[in-house]
Amino acid sequence: MASWISMNAACAQLGVRPQTVYAYVSRGKIEVMPDPADTRRSLYRAEDVAGLAKRKEAGRKHETLAANTLFGAEPSIPTALTAFFRGRPYYRGQDAVALAETATLEDVARLLWDAQQAVDFTPGAGPGPRRAAPAGRLQAFTALAGLAATGHSTRGRLTRVLYSESQALVGQLAASFGAAPGSAPLHLRFAQGWKQSPQVAELLRTAMVLLVDHELTSSAFAARITASTGASLPACLLSGLTTLSGPLHGDASGRVQALFADVERQGAEQVLEQHLSAGLPFAGFGHPIYADGDPRAAALLARFEPPEAIARFIAQVTRLTGLQPNIDVALAALVAQHRLPEDAAFSLFATARSIGLLAHSLEQLGVAQVIRPRGRYVGVVPQLAPATPRSP
Repeated sequence: MASWISMNAACAQLGVRPQTVYAYVSRGKIEVMPDPADTRRSLYRAEDVAGLAKRKEAGRKHETLAANTLFGAEPSIPTALTAFFRGRPYYRGQDAVALAETATLEDVARLLWDAQQAVDFTPGAGPGPRRAAPAGRLQAFTALAGLAATGHSTRGRLTRVLYSESQALVGQLAASFGAAPGSAPLHLRFAQGWKQSPQVAELLRTAMVLLVDHELTSSAFAARITASTGASLPACLLSGLTTLSGPLHGDASGRVQALFADVERQGAEQVLEQHLSAGLPFAGFGHPIYADGDPRAAALLARFEPPEAIARFIAQVTRLTGLQPNIDVALAALVAQHRLPEDAAFSLFATARSIGLLAHSLEQLGVAQVIRPRGRYVGVVPQLAPATPRSP
């Protein structure tokens, strides 16, 4: 039988603050459960804490700890949204892969936002000025930038008002990316806008649910920083989405699509030889969090057959490198199989992740402090003039 200890005992054994324990929990290093005697408190698996304490490096310099706190080794921002347990992502304690079997984006938004009322992503449902948004990435970002420039601060506003504005923002973003108008769930509106069948709509639903959040990513951190300043919700979302748009983050499926295009043009063997002989990485294979493979990719790829050449290429790369395909490969394969619009992978990713970014922004509002890390100067030391002594 597993034994469990309190937060105070875990902190004492590890020699850390509660924030660090929360970080260990969010990364799946310490398992947590509600305290049966007091559901407001949590208990932590003693074996996990003991294992971390044993491996914990003694005598780290203060400057190394400060740098690691910012760059990912021990982030100090507690979150109740997404965590990893035994190699799988969980949204507020619920298995994201299992949710993707039946849940809609509206269901997951209500879960992540901790909303009491049903969620409706119909454009224009929230307060403030609204206008019809044209399709396309440029139009989506331009429209959001306009709202960010004129939006109201999140401070001093009721939660239900912020929920309404969040719904409207997601709805407008989806419309910009080509979702059909109406009040149907977003996956059906995307399928209608892209002229796809109900079967493809189900695949879009699964993909977007799997993409809603992924713990403290760079885009989530950017949105939280913006939220901590009291900026408007459109500004928080725009900050997160511009970070998401990088090819090493939410637009990584674009690199995979380019790889698949090379496979179609040159043949799988030629592409494999080029990459392996030059030691080039294969875009979309492997993931730093999932050593045994990205469960989101496995869940999505299990629901459709990619084009034969792409499926064969994925199998060959996996066999030769040992790396499993991640969610970016699954998205690119989905686009190829069903001939979705060229920017569909990013459209799905950005729309789905906007829910998570807004959830992080709303959660950050509960912390009355601006996120302001300090820099550790490593440049040229200035030649300072001696201090002038004060007159008596």
